[in-house]
Amino acid sequence: MAGSARSKSPEPRAARADELGVLPAIERRAGELLKGHPAYTVFAGHGLDLQTLQEGLQRGQLWVVDAADGGIAGYLLAGELCGEFHVLQMDVDPMHARRGHGRALLRHALGEAKALGYPAAVLTTLSDVPWNADFYASEGFAVVPQAEWSYGLRAVMAEEAALGFPMHLRVAMRRV
Repeated sequence: MAGSARSKSPEPRAARADELGVLPAIERRAGELLKGHPAYTVFAGHGLDLQTLQEGLQRGQLWVVDAADGGIAGYLLAGELCGEFHVLQMDVDPMHARRGHGRALLRHALGEAKALGYPAAVLTTLSDVPWNADFYASEGFAVVPQAEWSYGLRAVMAEEAALGFPMHLRVAMRRV
């Protein structure tokens, strides 16, 4: 029994201010998994800044999951977009990947969103990377056709295009 308890992924929790400085490094290491992908240069050149993370912390929409060996294994930053819960960024450190941390973070955040009365959750992601769109689809997200994008999703996609993302590989997704 002790072995099964040890293998269970830790529960996500609210981030603390003193932990914000390690999150950009997790984002960079996770981005390295995209080397060779057309979006790599965007991820390598544009990361979350401490101000954005601080704002998420102040909103109560920044969660982390602890690594079994100490430190932080991953995080999820959220916000609001046109009255919907917006998953802004989620990263798991590659050395802690494939242990359920991302799924635990997403489920925790979606539970918080539901408790706060959000009718749906939205995000944008890469369509061709298995740990992106396919992962979110496995958690109940569906691709939102461009004709159905809210003005907020249109603005997010325009911002991503301006950063240089290969937009033919970007999708908006929603979970009701």
